Amino acid sequence: MTINSVYILSKSGGLIYQHDHNIPTLEHEKTFSFPLEIKLELQNRNVVVSYGQRDGIKVGHQLAAINGVKVTTAQLEDGRDAMQVLADEANYPINLKFTRPKLTTNEKIFQASMFYPLYALASQFSPEPKSSGIEVLEADNFRMNCLQTLTGVKFMVISDPKQSGIDGLLHRIYELYADFALKNPFYSLEMPIRCELFDEHMKSALEHSEKLGISNV
Repeated sequence: MTINSVYILSKSGGLIYQHDHNIPTLEHEKTFSFPLEIKLELQNRNVVVSYGQRDGIKVGHQLAAINGVKVTTAQLEDGRDAMQVLADEANYPINLKFTRPKLTTNEKIFQASMFYPLYALASQFSPEPKSSGIEVLEADNFRMNCLQTLTGVKFMVISDPKQSGIDGLLHRIYELYADFALKNPFYSLEMPIRCELFDEHMKSALEHSEKLGISNV
């Protein structure tokens, strides 16, 4: 059981805090013959799958290694260009390792901003009057829990579906937000939270909840 990440959204829907705690690394390794059955291209200085998928390798996955040699920004550790190595038939059969790329800061901001209108729509479409909106969203490999305060600030935790004690963790994060953000005379509402003590207590709360899996964080 793991806790993946924490998001805090302001009442206007902006991302004011995000912490990646335990992001799973998805890697897929396969030996290919020439020509490649998938199409690779450079995107943001990384070699990425742009067409075709098989054996867990999907569009958007990033090339991580060639024959066990790590690939960073389209270059192997020994200095060779990854695209040139892939284009040379003499290098085949070739072993390629792919991984799911990490979200960039801009992508995290975009995802957080998309949740705000979804939350509002869920509240309006609910057959129950004065609906609280989205509290839990569960998929086959993750669960998202959300706590909205009376002031409209939203606390979100992404975790393993089997992880317990998330409700208690959300309230603990709310307490940390009140103690280290709202009580900070230098903090302005709606602005990103940058506080080392807040980060330290956040990590401690996540580790404690992850290990014990109880509601009393």
